[in-house]
Amino acid sequence: MASLARTGIARNIRVVTRRNIALAVRARPTLTSLARFNSSQAPSSTKPPSAPEQLKKKATLERQDDLQRDWDAKVISYEELFPITESPTPDTYLVDVREPNEVIQGMIPSAVNLPLTVLADSLHLSPEAFLQKHGFDKPKKSQRVIFYCRSGMRSTSASDVAKRNGYKNILNYKGSWLEWTEKQNTQKPSA
Repeated sequence: MASLARTGIARNIRVVTRRNIALAVRARPTLTSLARFNSSQAPSSTKPPSAPEQLKKKATLERQDDLQRDWDAKVISYEELFPITESPTPDTYLVDVREPNEVIQGMIPSAVNLPLTVLADSLHLSPEAFLQKHGFDKPKKSQRVIFYCRSGMRSTSASDVAKRNGYKNILNYKGSWLEWTEKQNTQKPSA
């Protein structure tokens, strides 16, 4: 009887196993195609969900950016700048924010060089330390400061830096060095 019971259990196991195999074989194409479909799709997002603190910080930074975009320095034209360079006054600073290796090409008359890369740190210096580092007096917050660069991009950034440091009378010569040289070359009589 024991052998009969063992034979019956063995048959039942075989039947169950055969059924499982039959089901697996029939279901296999569907599972494979689903796996292939899923594996060919890009994941919807690889970033983990942000913490509430990160979302709050991001929103705050976006609001600050919007506030900063609301302000643009007044733009000065070549025609307005030219007389200032012809007869400079102590109440106006013309600041070239290009790097020293760019200034080798030339500068607008009466300009001083204060590269954008050091501008923010320099505006935090005391007047004495500023003079020692750059060789000219630090602009006062009440003075008119005109920024220019090569094409107007860095001068716009410099205007923002100056505004954030408390300067009020800021002008941006957006035409910058490229426009200056073009206009100067067209004004010279040809030989």
